[in-house]
Amino acid sequence: MMLAYRVELTADDNGTFLVRCPDLPIVVTFGETEADASRQAVDAIETALASMIADGEEIPRPRNGAGPLIALPLMTTLKLNLYWALRESGLTRAELTRRLGWNRESVDRLFRLDHRSRLEQIEAAMTALGKAFDVEVRRAA
Repeated sequence: MMLAYRVELTADDNGTFLVRCPDLPIVVTFGETEADASRQAVDAIETALASMIADGEEIPRPRNGAGPLIALPLMTTLKLNLYWALRESGLTRAELTRRLGWNRESVDRLFRLDHRSRLEQIEAAMTALGKAFDVEVRRAA
């Protein structure tokens, strides 16, 4: 269920690590260590995704490939899946607003990655789109 994008970590000549995400070419960041670069990558990926959602852009799903995986927070994963479900449905946010009987701002906040939406709101929106989430619990890496 958790989404994770692959990144490329490249040691730079100044002792830092450059991070790029092949699936999201606008993601470029760096870190002092590999661990720091991975932490920075989460923020850079979320910033890119938030911008793409705000602009109504197509967001590629993570692909298989070489390189470390950068797992996204659960709330980001849920909101991104909601965004994909809305786009796949062909409906507008206005139609989703009507189906839910909510005000437009409440629906818009469901797609803002910096807003802490309630799980039951995201679930209601998915249901209105004819979708449901599956939950899987597994051993942590």
